[in-house]
Amino acid sequence: MGNGTSNSVSVIDTSTVSVIATVPVGANPRGIAVNPAGTRVYVASLLSNNVSVIDTVSNTVITTVPVGIRPEGVAINPAGTRVYVGNFMSNTVSVIDTASNAVIDTVAVGTAPRGVAFNPAGTRVYVANANSNNVSVIDTATNTVIATVTAGTSPRGVSVNPAGTRVFVANTNSNNVTVIDTATNTVVTTVTVGGNPAAFGAFIGGSPPTR
Repeated sequence: MGNGTSNSVSVIDTSTVSVIATVPVGANPRGIAVNPAGTRVYVASLLSNNVSVIDTVSNTVITTVPVGIRPEGVAINPAGTRVYVGNFMSNTVSVIDTASNAVIDTVAVGTAPRGVAFNPAGTRVYVANANSNNVSVIDTATNTVIATVTAGTSPRGVSVNPAGTRVFVANTNSNNVTVIDTATNTVVTTVTVGGNPAAFGAFIGGSPPTR
């Protein structure tokens, strides 16, 4: 859990529901993502313009990666080899190689990118651009934007369903969720929800286990 004003990340033991460690990171931590192996945590610090890489065994920062201006959204590909970071004030996405912990590419997207999400195959990244009112679709093989899909007003949260067939985008100022068909990169429906939806991180899951 990122603590915005104390510039730290709290580590919670889910069996005891208690904080077992507090890790200092950059200023105003926002987006947090864990690699598939559970060995590294990547924390975007909005006011430090960097990403802290935490070793989950020692709960210490092992390196800090400079990215664009005002990083916020963070997503890791299913292979755990790439981290994509939305830079709110740079209108870009930084691509970090997890082996070297260095930025290997920068992708220009819409205005004020916030939420970032991978499809299950790791072939596409979806970026919610809050001030452009759209979603950039990035091909991860070339790190280029292959489509731009109109969303609602001030899209922030973005998530992909487990089948990889639909993208859901929470639009904060239009109080709805845009549903995108990933095969055609078109909007299939818009769902009205409560006031100011701003989901951040993955909010679409699979079916609950049967008992």
